[in-house]
Amino acid sequence: MASAQLEVAIKAALKAGQIISRESRNLDGIDAQEKAQFDFVTRVDLDCQRAICDMIQRYFPRDGILAEEGGVRINPNAQNVWIIDPLDGTTNFMHGFPQYAVSIALAVKGRVVVAVVYDPNRNELFTAERGQGAFLNNKRIRVSGRKDFEKALIGTGFPFRATDNYTAFMPKFERVARSTAGLRRAGAASLDLAYVACGRLDGFWESNLATWDLAAGSLLVLEAGGLVTDLSGGEQYLQSGNICVGTPRVFANLLALVGDIKTPVA
Repeated sequence: MASAQLEVAIKAALKAGQIISRESRNLDGIDAQEKAQFDFVTRVDLDCQRAICDMIQRYFPRDGILAEEGGVRINPNAQNVWIIDPLDGTTNFMHGFPQYAVSIALAVKGRVVVAVVYDPNRNELFTAERGQGAFLNNKRIRVSGRKDFEKALIGTGFPFRATDNYTAFMPKFERVARSTAGLRRAGAASLDLAYVACGRLDGFWESNLATWDLAAGSLLVLEAGGLVTDLSGGEQYLQSGNICVGTPRVFANLLALVGDIKTPVA
């Protein structure tokens, strides 16, 4: 039985998904503002964030909220903090490229315990609670059983900001591309992580993400039987924004190619 927190997170994600679906029918009428170079926000992001925050505050008025747009921080020192990306993949949305999602997580004392990632294009609802498994539309999901790294399909995120380090990224990209069946960059980290959780991807890595990009997705992977660390093999991925995830058979090889560990992973 789902907790009250998960039920509210699902309700909020579906509400935001309705807004996104409605607005996606008239993309020409949506103006975007550039928060930073190549990093956009639309009124759809803001409307979704408002709907999610309003619902959470209605049911859990004492909880904290950390949300992407406008750097919203409500009760940041609360024990329970909701971590929200109202529209992960805004650039995709603006172009009508159907790879974006609503991402909602709840952290208790800094540990993510509830996760929801909702894809309104495919009506796919990924959910997880710590210790209870991961689900896609109420059906249990597991990471893939891929055994051979050279047959793995890996996701990543390309640097896109002026301050991003292309020089450090490209050798990692080449190493993985030469060692696996393929690389994919779809542009919404929350969905990439959800796809690892349900077996569509075998691994994923990215650097310089925000907490709201990976909070929900990381729990999905863990509850689906995958491994999650930062690029040093530690547990500071929420703090650093650097993440590597994969199936038990794929993870070590991927981290050895993209991580910051000086000695090879066994």
